[in-house]
Amino acid sequence: MTLHKPVQTESADAAAHVFALCKAARVAARQLATADTATKNIALRAAARALRVTSPDLIAANAADIASLDGSKPESFIDRLRLDEARVAALADALDAIAELPDPVGRELARFERPNGLDIRRVAVPIGVIAMIYESRPNVGADASALCIKSGNAIILRGGSESIRSTEAIVRCMREGLVEARLSPDCVQMVGTTDRAAVTELLHAVDHIDLAIPRGGRGLVELVRREARVPTLLHLDGNCHSYVHADADVAQAVAIIRNAKLRRTGVCGATESIVIDRQIAAKVLPALVDAMPDCELRGDAEAIAIEPRLSCARDQDWSTEYLDAIASVKLVDELDAAIAFIAQHSSGHTDAILTRNTDAVRQFMLSIDSAVVMHNASTQFSDGGEFGMGAEIGIATGKMHARGPVGLEQLTSFKYLVHGAGQIRA
Repeated sequence: MTLHKPVQTESADAAAHVFALCKAARVAARQLATADTATKNIALRAAARALRVTSPDLIAANAADIASLDGSKPESFIDRLRLDEARVAALADALDAIAELPDPVGRELARFERPNGLDIRRVAVPIGVIAMIYESRPNVGADASALCIKSGNAIILRGGSESIRSTEAIVRCMREGLVEARLSPDCVQMVGTTDRAAVTELLHAVDHIDLAIPRGGRGLVELVRREARVPTLLHLDGNCHSYVHADADVAQAVAIIRNAKLRRTGVCGATESIVIDRQIAAKVLPALVDAMPDCELRGDAEAIAIEPRLSCARDQDWSTEYLDAIASVKLVDELDAAIAFIAQHSSGHTDAILTRNTDAVRQFMLSIDSAVVMHNASTQFSDGGEFGMGAEIGIATGKMHARGPVGLEQLTSFKYLVHGAGQIRA
């Protein structure tokens, strides 16, 4: 079994390299689309074993990736990149969990009989060949590969150059699992060059790629939006809000916000903006600052007048995804103003209301047009694993095909199967 070794290439070579990957993926996808559930599960469990057995090698490869950055990235970035024993074990556990999930392929989505006797069924089928383009998080390679195997899709991974050694080690384990299941290892491939021209080639491969999914910062997503000629499933940045309503339980709200912001600052479901009703601000702000001494809170002038320990927010803070121990704090006048502020600044990922008022909850949940809307819970629960999907390939913030955590079901399309008994159309 061979992997495409990471090498710098000229753009022409990148085009040839990507074409070869696409051609192999298309052949592999046809085989995988007809594989039964047991065979796919064998591949996933074998890949999980390979991850566990080779954990020291994977951690060493990851350490080399981190060392190559030479201190040029902030700690929040390094945290997203880092793998240790616990995180590798979690990768393997996720593969086993996906193996236990129902197979999404072949599900009957609808069935109806026409007056002329035609029996029509709408059935879930794989999408085909998926290109996954992502930054820094090597776990995406394992999660996306596993979800694609179970949903019958071939995948081509293009991770960031900062994680290329880690990605190579993970892909090797996924391909070992496929071989053990007697499936083509080309169901999972990685772009073996750091030449950025390869990304453009993937996005232009209309005859080979059925869906491209970016997962990373706004710069990557905007690149995909601008360059893509293939269908895309976009994942915008996670400018998530937590709104403390006037009828909130202050202690509960503060505990939720601390978790939503600081559990892991580098994940897209982290709260970046805290919106507080003026009626309750004098109680919330001091408690919040006391509970979050390890977080820089940037407030508007009114918030600073109540709690001088806040820093001064700038206009751009309201729309910033920090991915760091920083959050903006905005005071508003009641629910309608909170909804309007969030509608203006949210990226449409995840927004939450913290309150005991059921009427406010209903209005907030109906009015906020985000992929995930929460009540009295940390925004960091916006995650495919937490939603019972085993893992996710990303959080879709658009409105077509899939929205929110993208798991197995969202990686299928459908076709119609029509059974007749000799009918002809007049």
